[in-house]
Amino acid sequence: MTLRRADALDAEAVAAIWNAEIREGVSTFTTVEKTSRQVRAAIEAEAAAFFVAERAGQIVGFATYGAFRGGPGYARTVEHTVYLTPSARGQGLGRTLLEQLEDAAKVAGHHVMVAGVGSENAAGIAFHKIMGFQEVGRLPEVGRKFDRWMDLVLLQKML
Repeated sequence: MTLRRADALDAEAVAAIWNAEIREGVSTFTTVEKTSRQVRAAIEAEAAAFFVAERAGQIVGFATYGAFRGGPGYARTVEHTVYLTPSARGQGLGRTLLEQLEDAAKVAGHHVMVAGVGSENAAGIAFHKIMGFQEVGRLPEVGRKFDRWMDLVLLQKML
């Protein structure tokens, strides 16, 4: 398994992983799939904050972070995303990606990392708690997907 910074050539594979979760999962409330062009632009814009995991020449996961909210008062707070292919789950890869992401955020001078996790994603909430994130809030029925309302759980970690 290789962990490295993402580059533009990874955009198609990253989009495929992200879009599978958008179509089938409850970890994101978005229903609009990412294009390879959008992912490539994100990688190019945030190269220091975008990592991929590669196994046998195939991208099997990625992690990135970006601004939590706009405005200068939030400049040192970031929100992150970590997704793995089903075959890469349960092997410690999510932990490794998130640790790498946290290190990069610290180097960049960030103070807080936030996770917004759908309340139906019990594994995602448990993962973040194991990684030292604390639940700081729940927003009832703020997301809608699969013809039902969903709650958002906010977790944070001081870096």
